[in-house]
Amino acid sequence: MTDQRQRLKVLGAGIFSLLLALGVARFAYTPLLPLMQQQAGLGVADAGWLAAINYGGYLSGALLASLISDLVLKDRLFRLGMLLAVASTALMGLTTEPWLWAVSRFVAGLSSAAAMLFGTGLILNWLIRHNHRSELGIHFAGIGLGIAGCAAAVALMQQWLDWRQQWFALTALGALLAVPALRWLPPPDTSGVTRSGEKLEDNPPSPLFLRLFMAAYFCAGVGYVVSATFIVAIVDRLPGLAGSGTLVFLALGLAAAPACIVWDFVARRTGELNALILAALLQIVGILLPLAGGLLPALAGAMLFGGTFIGMVSLVLTMAGRYYPTRPAKMMGKMTLSYGLAQILGPALTGWLAAGRAGDYAVGLYLAAAVMLAGSALLFLLKAVQRRDTGASLAPCTCPQN
Repeated sequence: MTDQRQRLKVLGAGIFSLLLALGVARFAYTPLLPLMQQQAGLGVADAGWLAAINYGGYLSGALLASLISDLVLKDRLFRLGMLLAVASTALMGLTTEPWLWAVSRFVAGLSSAAAMLFGTGLILNWLIRHNHRSELGIHFAGIGLGIAGCAAAVALMQQWLDWRQQWFALTALGALLAVPALRWLPPPDTSGVTRSGEKLEDNPPSPLFLRLFMAAYFCAGVGYVVSATFIVAIVDRLPGLAGSGTLVFLALGLAAAPACIVWDFVARRTGELNALILAALLQIVGILLPLAGGLLPALAGAMLFGGTFIGMVSLVLTMAGRYYPTRPAKMMGKMTLSYGLAQILGPALTGWLAAGRAGDYAVGLYLAAAVMLAGSALLFLLKAVQRRDTGASLAPCTCPQN
């Protein structure tokens, strides 16, 4: 097998793992949420708590990733996560008990972390070791494809299948996706050098940079989670847009699919922090546009949101991998702890606010936009810290000579 063909298979394993763990196990809940409220008796506040519990599982997985350095163990946990993604999807259709739905969402969150952190870390480590460009745009296309695919599948299936049957159909799809996700990712290389013999060495950022980076990523998590979880329900409640939520979610996914590749190119030309700032500011516009009213603003906002949130995730995790090439999932896990904490608080707070406004989730969009604005300010501050750190590292030594 040629090196280029092997690279495509490894990236393909990542794409299929994200299609399964993020698309089926996680994001299928969003387009199915209105149907479950209509047919399965899922309440407004309970819907928010289920989303929060999902991110609790994701946060637990991120904590685990931040504590583990062994590549072999990460590989095993990644493969277990793919199996749990299928099982958690099946459980959603097997019951109407809220506590079992909560178990399903928590396990789905764990499987999402397995794909996003262990899988991404293993793939980035493989790329670096084989002297390929350490960019994840192609890999993260799986998230956008998963969102769009699930939205399209739900829109098609709801004409013939009820909420329970749709979960079972998605389970079958997930089982198929698990095959290439598991087979195409090779066992990890545990040597300390690349294939050309270069030693892999970590180059961690300063403590202040890391703290600000985590705070900014927390804000990005709040900005992401409200729209990603509630956009279908929000759009369906806007005047004249009943039933259009799934179409808007499909547009979001289609915009997200190529976005990471685009942001890789932007980062090459502007630098990663400048690309993050641009993505954050554009995401604020995307969050608020659906509230302007009408289908076109809703579609435009969804596409702008989809094209930016996933770009920010890709850029942040790529930066984490470059700082720690020998153990990329470790810093990825730390960053995702802050992102995951935001994803617990965001849905729960939005659900609580919506319950007091007759089930109107739109108030969450204002909250998300305000937090994203604060995150953008932190990214500007981060640029100043980066310049200071770079200057300090390049400063000539003034130590006395022996």
